[in-house]
Amino acid sequence: MDVSFLTPAAVLFGLLAGVPLAVFTGRRKRAQNVRLALGLGDRPGRSWMVLAACLAAVPVLMGVAAAQPVVTSARTVPQRSDAEVFVVVDTSRSMLASSGTGEPTRFERAREDAIQLQDELRDVPLGIASLTDRVLPHLFPTVDQRVYRETMREAVGIERPPPSTSFGTNVTALDALGAVPTLAYFTPTVKKRALVVFTDGESQPVSTLATDFARRPRVDVTFVRMGDESERIWETGVAEAGYKSDPAAAATSQTAASAVRGRVLGEDQVPEAARAVRAALGTGPTTERRIEGNRQALMPYVALLTILPLGFVLYRRNL
Repeated sequence: MDVSFLTPAAVLFGLLAGVPLAVFTGRRKRAQNVRLALGLGDRPGRSWMVLAACLAAVPVLMGVAAAQPVVTSARTVPQRSDAEVFVVVDTSRSMLASSGTGEPTRFERAREDAIQLQDELRDVPLGIASLTDRVLPHLFPTVDQRVYRETMREAVGIERPPPSTSFGTNVTALDALGAVPTLAYFTPTVKKRALVVFTDGESQPVSTLATDFARRPRVDVTFVRMGDESERIWETGVAEAGYKSDPAAAATSQTAASAVRGRVLGEDQVPEAARAVRAALGTGPTTERRIEGNRQALMPYVALLTILPLGFVLYRRNL
């Protein structure tokens, strides 16, 4: 657990504690001189020291509060240093299909399956990307479970961004996955690479994947096919007339898998997908990765503490 300050320069406000202390010291000295002149002597006890401390405590505490202290919890987790995985989720409009109104859509099920996959591969850095007629990375590989889940649930959504060619339901281009092995998706020093694609398989014909995935180092590919031909889009509570599942989706998925020497699994086979990825990555060295947890702001509590010394000062003044 670490304590840090978001605006540390603001703590200089605490130097203003010198002002009330100087005023208090001056007034006390003057009062002493008056008492001595009257032959009364000094007042017994040292309660004035408590009052002086309270006068100084108010600006000091306000300075600490203005510096915005936060407590951050941290933990270390093992991380494979020789392997990375990218999880790609199809975000084309056909992924809105479901078995009925109010039922989870293909996209919602894919998102939860992707989170389950990370639970199975906690020591392997996982990245996130979305797929329509192009692949867009949202998160580069990490073992930070909180960041992965929040990115998957908050940043990834249907047609966010929309496809570049049209706004139909069958605009997915599995050929776009060729960007993963050919562009800088993986860390260059990492040689063990895997790709898990959650898609309904409703794609344009596959033609260039074999060439793109022939590059070295090889990327192991697993397709997790979502949904079936009976599903429809129910956005308005009534099945959308303009959409029907592509009967060739299963064959297209298998063609893509064959082109990249990968495999096709069902959406209920996430544990099998995780085992396939582990088998492809094999074993390797791990390092300890420090992961920051939740942050707790202390500013409100420190500010509230000023009530105690301020209350004592007012009590002494009035009583």
